[in-house]
Amino acid sequence: MWFSGIVRRSFSTFLQPESTTSIKSIANDLYRERNLELLVHKFKKSSELRRFRTRAGIYEDMVRRLAKAKRFRWIEEILEDQKKYEDISKEGFTVRLISLYGKSGMFYHAKRLFDEMPERSCSQTILSFNALLGACVNSKKFDLVNELFKELPTKLSIEPDLVSYNTAIKAFCHMGWFDSAVSMLDELQTHGVEPDLFTFNTLLNGLYGKGRFLDGENIWDRMKKTNIDPDIRSYNAKLIGLASQKKTIVAVELMEEMKTREVKPNAFSFNAVIEGYVNEGNLEEAKWWYDNIGERKGAPGKRTFEIVVPYICEKGELGLAFELCKEIFRRSFLVDVSLLQLVVDGLVMESKMKEAKKLVQLGKTNSYCRYDLTLPSVV
Repeated sequence: MWFSGIVRRSFSTFLQPESTTSIKSIANDLYRERNLELLVHKFKKSSELRRFRTRAGIYEDMVRRLAKAKRFRWIEEILEDQKKYEDISKEGFTVRLISLYGKSGMFYHAKRLFDEMPERSCSQTILSFNALLGACVNSKKFDLVNELFKELPTKLSIEPDLVSYNTAIKAFCHMGWFDSAVSMLDELQTHGVEPDLFTFNTLLNGLYGKGRFLDGENIWDRMKKTNIDPDIRSYNAKLIGLASQKKTIVAVELMEEMKTREVKPNAFSFNAVIEGYVNEGNLEEAKWWYDNIGERKGAPGKRTFEIVVPYICEKGELGLAFELCKEIFRRSFLVDVSLLQLVVDGLVMESKMKEAKKLVQLGKTNSYCRYDLTLPSVV
């Protein structure tokens, strides 16, 4: 009774007749609402307005908030409530709900909604098929993508398009089914579908990232033959591949090529080169590239420190490691406590007790995260 009273009082001024209601003011009220249970009630009430139901962005933001709070029961409540509106017979509206379920990791709810479409005289076309595949990937049900891809196109009398193939390729790469992913590239071209940059980048990231360097090179060559220019994601994938193969000199040459093609290297590019020199045991080059990345806005980032700090400790440069840790604290990076403890242990072993105590103190007193660092006893 108490809560329902609050809801009634809140709605008395929250929702006016559609002709006089500002969707912007309703959205602002929803964004300001901190009580998630009340948010659910307000959202359902707002959905009574046809104009509100056209605002896909509001739906996405609200569901994202609930998913972040792990309120999956309430996600189901607001999305199932949408079925009572005539919009549910329109494929575009249903596709939105399928996608929202997928982004919340609720694949089986998405699949149930897809299966119910014929009952509502709602067409199942390539649009809803692709939404279901996307829900699979977003819900990390990668293995189901292959099954759906084989069965549904024939059942629905549709032809997969580029989005379908790209989604399947992404799923296969996530599962490590790289041969199947490459075969899918062959299949789409056989069916007269032209791959795009997303297709190749998905394959390049998967192959180079998992150490299948030669396969990655083959895909790189196929991309160039298709007259698709690599972008920053393409180059970064190849840089990672080169670093893993200890071909850092070639990676540096590739960085120069990027500049000539007006593709600006970013922190990921520099991290790949730094990691390459770490893999090769080249301390001086790793330090030089760390200094180089430091000259760029927004860099180095968290990943840079995760690469450099353990290597610096391994090489016995504890003074530099200490300075890097202070930089981590200064920039409020959230790193694993083991990274910082590694430096504390090294400092103690080198009898640098002042620096070790300083890091322990910083771990206890910094405002964004408390790190429980300990001073080991020296035998």
